[in-house]
Amino acid sequence: MNNKNLNLPPFGKEGDVQPAAINRRKFLSYLGMAGSTAAIISACSKDDDNDDNMAPPGSIDLGKDDIGILNYAYALEQLEAAFYTQVIASPFSGITANETALLTDIRHHEVAHREFFKAALGAKAITSLEVNFAAINFGSRDSVLATAKAFEDLGVSAYNGAGKLLVKPDYLVLAGKIVSVEARHAALIRDLISNGTFADSSAVDANGLDMAKSPNDVLGVAKTYLKSVLWAGNLPTS
Repeated sequence: MNNKNLNLPPFGKEGDVQPAAINRRKFLSYLGMAGSTAAIISACSKDDDNDDNMAPPGSIDLGKDDIGILNYAYALEQLEAAFYTQVIASPFSGITANETALLTDIRHHEVAHREFFKAALGAKAITSLEVNFAAINFGSRDSVLATAKAFEDLGVSAYNGAGKLLVKPDYLVLAGKIVSVEARHAALIRDLISNGTFADSSAVDANGLDMAKSPNDVLGVAKTYLKSVLWAGNLPTS
């Protein structure tokens, strides 16, 4: 199935992927945030609702300040979760048992990330996004892994670029714990494509540092795979 316009399944409804091995409670404990989730939700509810600029008709406003950055991360996690869910639902030709197990683990992580942000943001969360995977041939290993590489590299650079925009320390700690998981995924996917390329010069600079991209640069890439239109006009820039 090469052409996929999907509505992401709502949290807790039939058809959602919520593996028992990585449910929300366990994932929160992995992040070390289980005791502070209520505080995060409380902080979200106190942020100002009034945006400085109006989003264009038909677009989804990510919001502003820390809430906007969390919604930005939530949008990317929705995209990745939808992609890996489709990968497992329609495996590419010749997929091995090891590849299935590894990609399933990544799917579990991305779904857990998505559901964490949804729960933490509560009423401040953007809606479920509609994705457009028409450019991906899910029957081809090369197409799937190339897309996975692009998504994982993009995710790492997105968190790296957005970290400096966060104000609340709890949010920065959370972002650091998630980006490290995304980097593990990126390294694995790169080695599945070509062993030993987990940290080549296209991902790590001469100082041994991962790349960082601004939200506008990241969303410019992500929009290729989204039917929903995201608007970042109120996100912080410094």
